[in-house]
Amino acid sequence: MRIDRNSIGSLALVYLLSAALIWVLLSLVRIPWVAWPLVAMLLWFCIWQTAFFRVPRRKWGGTEREVTSVADGKVVIVERVFEPEHLRTECIQISVYMNFFDVHANFWPADGEVTYYRYHPGKHLLAFAPKASEENEHSCVGLRLPHGREVLFKQLAGGFARRIVCYAKEGLQVHGGTQCGIIKFGSRIDLFVPLDAQVKVRVGDAVRACETVLASL
Repeated sequence: MRIDRNSIGSLALVYLLSAALIWVLLSLVRIPWVAWPLVAMLLWFCIWQTAFFRVPRRKWGGTEREVTSVADGKVVIVERVFEPEHLRTECIQISVYMNFFDVHANFWPADGEVTYYRYHPGKHLLAFAPKASEENEHSCVGLRLPHGREVLFKQLAGGFARRIVCYAKEGLQVHGGTQCGIIKFGSRIDLFVPLDAQVKVRVGDAVRACETVLASL
């Protein structure tokens, strides 16, 4: 198992604080039925955080004309929209919501070249709120696939997310299924594909990063 390199410090802090609290509980709380359940909760919290920040090994399930999910989670939006920032055209938006128990490492949805990258500070509305895509803190990444078609995805902060990490740089050549970043705590990915793309998922579907094909171009 590999831990995201930008999360090692956060995880170390969780371990240190949990160890200190466990020491206090075992040293000062003399009632076993009070102390031990709290210790168990702290140990469970450490295990959960370790799982949360891990980067799973996945085999990419896409092709040169398919885009896979950037994140683990549940599809919450599939609709026709106008993308104003980079593509500047009508697109199909496919949004995947990550809850607290999903892996929050993000992965490139296809092979290609990064054509656009911007980071936008903003609000921290709940990630499933309708205005979150425009108003929340987010990063935008344009990706041109080998056959020339282009897609865009947003890493979107949620109500509890306070850090977005993205490895994109314009001109970077990337490979589908490799890590492109991480969002710390509840958040969402918005993927914009051309109108003629064949969408392979529906609202409510559970998806896995790298493995689930969202659309065929």
